[in-house]
Amino acid sequence: TEYAIINANYIKERLKGSYECLYTGEKGRAAHEMIIDCRPFKQHGIEVVDIAKRLMDYGFHAPTVSFPVNGTMMIEPTESESKEEMDRFCDAMISIRKEIADCSSDNPNNVLKNSPHTLEMITNDEWELPYSRKQAAYPLEYIADNKFWPTVRRADDAYGDRNLMCTCAPMEEYM
Repeated sequence: TEYAIINANYIKERLKGSYECLYTGEKGRAAHEMIIDCRPFKQHGIEVVDIAKRLMDYGFHAPTVSFPVNGTMMIEPTESESKEEMDRFCDAMISIRKEIADCSSDNPNNVLKNSPHTLEMITNDEWELPYSRKQAAYPLEYIADNKFWPTVRRADDAYGDRNLMCTCAPMEEYM
């Protein structure tokens, strides 16, 4: 438990100045999890889900979004996270914060709204996006060494979660 608390506070301190942390204790510390407020980014046209999807381009599965507070991200490092992995995560989050600053609600055709970027997108002959393929797929140098490629883009978020469509063979074929 102590290491999980230390890890959460390490990330909190690394992200200070880029993201506001909600619900800290009397001494400004987080518990074993921390909640960052992504609601101010709406002025740039960016929602918490856009940050979550962009994390996939950086090789991370998104933390919990919009729980327990709508428009926030709950980051909960475990006691087994290495400092190197936490640093990679923080570097990704800081890089995403810089990308948010370049976004405008007037122009939703940006690297966050279009994420995640699949291998099919990056290798396609057509590229009509206003940023480079490198920025889309390899926003930080270390990613080229061990790239995770999402196989799909966005599945309509919560609607897609609630309205799954099975493309499997009928159950009778398995009997």
